[in-house]
Amino acid sequence: MSIQLQMLGTGNAFAKKYYNNNALVHADDYTLMIDCGITAPMALHQLGRELDTIDAILISHIHGDHVGGLEEFGFRGYFVHQRKPVLYIASTLISQLWDHTLSGGMTQEGISSLDDIFDVRPLVAEQPVQLTPNLKIELIQTPHIDGKNSYSILINDTIFYSADMKFQPQLLEHLVRERGVQTILHDCQLYPPGVVHATLDELLSLPEDIRSKVKLMHYNDTK
Repeated sequence: MSIQLQMLGTGNAFAKKYYNNNALVHADDYTLMIDCGITAPMALHQLGRELDTIDAILISHIHGDHVGGLEEFGFRGYFVHQRKPVLYIASTLISQLWDHTLSGGMTQEGISSLDDIFDVRPLVAEQPVQLTPNLKIELIQTPHIDGKNSYSILINDTIFYSADMKFQPQLLEHLVRERGVQTILHDCQLYPPGVVHATLDELLSLPEDIRSKVKLMHYNDTK
């Protein structure tokens, strides 16, 4: 199953130069956006890509650099394009996204829930979903902020996209050696302590067969 992955940004939560760590996955004529952070609408604008050409958005967790662009995306769909953007999201995150992030700015006459503005497609971790004949995704719950749900993404069984997670060497070894993952796109904090992200030193400690498959993302503007 052939796909193309295009980064909209590779920076961390505070990035201006490298933009927030969001991506587009192209499968034939279908485009999935992984996360929609604060800088995502500007990144798409600079690429000459209209928001209504994105077929669906997949959200990994509820942080501004991953969901901060959803208000603009939703309002453009509602008022400009008269369509509900498709939103794939873990069922555990749906109420949090609306109640704690979007409702304050988006609630108005005709809009009182996430379903009023998005075509919400709930996902369950460890249950793969075939979005198109050439694009399959699977959420894998991974630790990021204690007490908050966060998910990484397995794409077509061969690409692991970490979104944000603490260092999990056993998971990475399992994905490569037992599940056949060929590429790991891993968030990385270049300078310790990592606390809620893997650090560069931690990732460099991986066995060579794992380390050789890792590409870094989510770093700061001063790298």
